[in-house]
Amino acid sequence: MADEKAIAIDEAESGAQLETPATTSDSTVNPRDWKNWKYWKSMGMVALKWMRANLLLALTLIAVIIGVFFGSVLRKAELTENVIKAIGLPGDILVRLLKLLVLPLIVSSLITGLTSLDTRSCGKLGARALVYYFTTSCIAVFIGIIVVVAIRPGKPKFLDEHGIDLDERSDSANPLDSLIGILRNLFPSNLVQACFQQAKSSSEEKTVEKYEAINETYRSVCRLKNASESSFCSSKNVTVIARTEGYSNNMNVLGILVFTIPFGVLLSRMGERGHVMVEFFRILSELTMELVNITMWYSPLGIMSLICAKVLGMGDLSEIVPILGLYMLTVVMGLLIHLAVLMTIFYASTRKNPLTFFEGILQAWLTAFATASSSATLPVTFRCLEENLKVDKRVTRFVLPIGATVNMDGTALYEAVATIFIGQLYGKPMGFVKLVTISLTATLGSIGAASIPSAGIVTLVLVLTAVDFPISEISLLMAVDWFLDRCRTSINVVGDSYGAGIVHHLSQKELEALDKEEAELELEAGKGDDVIHSGKAEIEDAKVVENVDKKEGANCESGV
Repeated sequence: MADEKAIAIDEAESGAQLETPATTSDSTVNPRDWKNWKYWKSMGMVALKWMRANLLLALTLIAVIIGVFFGSVLRKAELTENVIKAIGLPGDILVRLLKLLVLPLIVSSLITGLTSLDTRSCGKLGARALVYYFTTSCIAVFIGIIVVVAIRPGKPKFLDEHGIDLDERSDSANPLDSLIGILRNLFPSNLVQACFQQAKSSSEEKTVEKYEAINETYRSVCRLKNASESSFCSSKNVTVIARTEGYSNNMNVLGILVFTIPFGVLLSRMGERGHVMVEFFRILSELTMELVNITMWYSPLGIMSLICAKVLGMGDLSEIVPILGLYMLTVVMGLLIHLAVLMTIFYASTRKNPLTFFEGILQAWLTAFATASSSATLPVTFRCLEENLKVDKRVTRFVLPIGATVNMDGTALYEAVATIFIGQLYGKPMGFVKLVTISLTATLGSIGAASIPSAGIVTLVLVLTAVDFPISEISLLMAVDWFLDRCRTSINVVGDSYGAGIVHHLSQKELEALDKEEAELELEAGKGDDVIHSGKAEIEDAKVVENVDKKEGANCESGV
């Protein structure tokens, strides 16, 4: 027994010595510790712990580095186009998986979020939240469009390769045709067809030979299409516009969203009758999110493949680095401007210091930046608002879960910037109709975006499809998305928090009325309990009196 105790003491002392470097309370590092192997061992344990907690992020970063490295090395081998396509095959599979998940993800998430909004029971509380969500999302998209059009991060590459200005190009599509096409897509005639085709109106200029009669006598003769027509008529070439109405092989995103939104709103009003459908879409949303998570674990391989193939196909690598840097700067600048707008809206609505409020949600902001997930940050956001800022729990429990699903300001801004950036890379002209399409799709797409890491990339496929932009350039964006994803998620969480603070301030009368109703109900319940207790006491007293009478009667009989 003594030997076992001695061994236990030795093990405890050795364990304490091993834990000392990692758990020391001294904030300053002794220079001699750098030469101590235990110091490096503790640092390695910290790094390993971080890798386990952020494994997907670490794998994505490693995939980006490997893709750039092998792409740069293999460029010297002058590979054929078929070999480059084979290298990019895993990346092509990743893009196909993302496109596959867009439809069920958007529909299920959007309907689930809308059915959670019981506007009849929540009244003004829900109406204020909805107005705030929609307003800030529209503002975010507007800011994103202004910033990316002003900075033009994709324009330098296009100018270097083609030597012309985007503004000097004219869209081959007629504005009227684009407007007719978008209106037709808003109201699809077949919902199944809308899942893989969208209406497309196009105009084509054709040069035809027009014959004119020399005089009235030969007018009827000129209408005859025969060999002698030229003898009686003079001809000239004229340009006419031929309009065609058809379909293109792209998902009709606008039509699906326009159908899904009223479907979700009406389903939420059906009450118990629609409970089965609500549960179906909730389960579908959860299953789709699980599939997205599985796809995200495959994404490092796909990203490595896409980047390697993209580097092999590039003319000059020195062009893309400054373009991506300018693109990141554009997104971050837009997010900072939107943060300032959110603070302004908060101050205008509550007359309270927005910086003080931001200090109260600082932990939630940092958690969102670290996890890149609004859902994972939700418990921290609850605690910050309820404990630090004393926001009513009835407001936070209503606003935050819905906001984590339908209020994605940072994602909406990012999708607008990324879509126009890709259009600039390919020299796509940005007419009014296309900007309107991007605005609508980015706003509605952000409403249905899942609150999980890299969900913005999935919904970006939706926006690119709506405006018929190439999806292949997503590989460039995914190389820097690990950082931008954290930036936009932190703005999403801040927007939800400011929204909860605004709704709490504007709903004081409603909350006081609810408190009064609850107090009255408790008072009535208390009175009911008193009546029940008094009734029970009377019954017990009656039983006691009855027992006493029986005993007295028995004593009298025995005495007799």
